[in-house]
Amino acid sequence: MKAKLMVVAVTAALAHSGLGLAMSKEERSTEESRISAEHKAAKAQCDNLKGNAKDICMAEADGANKVAKADLEARDKATPKAQMEARMARAEADYAVAKERCDDTAGNVKDVCIADAKAALARAKADAKVDRETREANARGADARQEASKETAEAEYKAARERCDRFAGSARDRCVNDAKARFGQ
Repeated sequence: MKAKLMVVAVTAALAHSGLGLAMSKEERSTEESRISAEHKAAKAQCDNLKGNAKDICMAEADGANKVAKADLEARDKATPKAQMEARMARAEADYAVAKERCDDTAGNVKDVCIADAKAALARAKADAKVDRETREANARGADARQEASKETAEAEYKAARERCDRFAGSARDRCVNDAKARFGQ
């Protein structure tokens, strides 16, 4: 089970790193089959357990499955929204397992355990939303900076060309060519 969680963690790290590239249909199908097989194997390990231990095991298996599917989607789409949804899936899986673990307690201890699990879920979801907004804002900011840089270069090129008008003949041609080279025109 820990090995599977490690695979999920590595997948998540790749998804968060932004290295995700669109996958081919064959690659995606292979990954979906692998995820399904791992889920079946994890659930089979739970069959030998009883009571709440079995419930915890099933929550872990189902959570790992949901996270793996969300991470696959995030890797395939490589969008801030898909990455946020993967983080949300991870938060919900952690919450489901934590809630099952709380069933081993009673009274106020159980109430506190559930409240802590809900707080962790809320915090993780909020962090995922903030991360998405930040990524999107950074992308918009980068686009705006690139556009501004392009507009500035065009304006400076026009000004440089205008200054070339004071020359004539080959001197003017050299001046225009230098301006074109300097401003990438």
